[in-house]
Amino acid sequence: MTITKQEPKEFTVMVVDDTAANLMLMNDLLQPFYTVKVASSGVRALKIANSGTPPDLVLLDIMMPEMDGYEVCRQLKSNPATRDIPVIFLTAKTETSDEQMGFELGAVDYITKPISPPIVLARVKTNLTLKASADFLKDKNAFLEQEVARRTEEVRDIQDVTILTMASLAETRDNETGNHIIRTQHYVKLLAIQLQQHPRFASHLDDATIDLLFKSAPLHDIGKVGIPDSILLKPGKLTQDEFETMKTHTMLGKSAIEAAESRLGKNVPFLRCAKEIAYSHQEKWDGSGYPEGLAGDAIPLSARLMAIADVYDALISRRVYKPPFSHEAAMAIIEEGRGRHFDPDVVDAFVAIQLQCRDIAAQHANTDNDLSKHS
Repeated sequence: MTITKQEPKEFTVMVVDDTAANLMLMNDLLQPFYTVKVASSGVRALKIANSGTPPDLVLLDIMMPEMDGYEVCRQLKSNPATRDIPVIFLTAKTETSDEQMGFELGAVDYITKPISPPIVLARVKTNLTLKASADFLKDKNAFLEQEVARRTEEVRDIQDVTILTMASLAETRDNETGNHIIRTQHYVKLLAIQLQQHPRFASHLDDATIDLLFKSAPLHDIGKVGIPDSILLKPGKLTQDEFETMKTHTMLGKSAIEAAESRLGKNVPFLRCAKEIAYSHQEKWDGSGYPEGLAGDAIPLSARLMAIADVYDALISRRVYKPPFSHEAAMAIIEEGRGRHFDPDVVDAFVAIQLQCRDIAAQHANTDNDLSKHS
């Protein structure tokens, strides 16, 4: 068999044998084609394998003192740093049971002595080629995983920027909303986490959905961009006609998001929660809300969560037509609305997290000049 020399030598082969003559023989055979490292004991072989420059393949004798080849192979394969190094047993042990043991320990080949030099070279070359292919695929897969992670993060960033940009439209129209958007966003997330183990909601509130709820919550009032300034910025309570106009912000909000999707030419899954929240967060459990008068579970869960978050924050916030309610007074109103305004189980969950919500309200409190209008 003709072996073409590789310049420069691509691979390193380690020969492990306790007999100096055997090491010399194998070194002379392999050295023209590979970088060769030799080890006269199992301990020395493991040290080389775990060095900064491990071999690409190991030719391993079995019958050695102190630590035999089987044990060396066993330790190589049990160590994540060395388990992918191909091991070829090179031994005088010719029993089938010995060969079977070698393969069970993870060897890729088993060659008996006395050796045939062309056979040894051919098998070494074959297994090095296989290892090179496996390493290439491993590196390729690692690169692809990193690229998928990078692209996924990029998509998330685009989602965040898109939602925050759209939410900022509503803020520019009603610039005295203070930290209402931030607070309600965090209330909704806490509420969803609290309900994650509830039998009614567990299948609907996985971590990815909660993340979408958190991102989408700032869009609940985006429809206010379509409300006339004379109503949106009125320093006082609205008349009935004005309130009817204000109520259209739910439909306008949904339409604004759908218009954005239309420009893309397709529905955007991550905006589903945003549309539900913008359109249905003013619905009430008993069907007396708007815009469609939905009742019970017909109201999207995302909107039911937002409803409580929005009302609670409106109650504890100062308005030009009212002072802020205390936390206790706001909670009393929330609990009074259980089964009428709000989903009973969602109210119970909000009661359970009320102290955390109070802390969020304190952390993101408005300044004295931040007076919200009509939430």
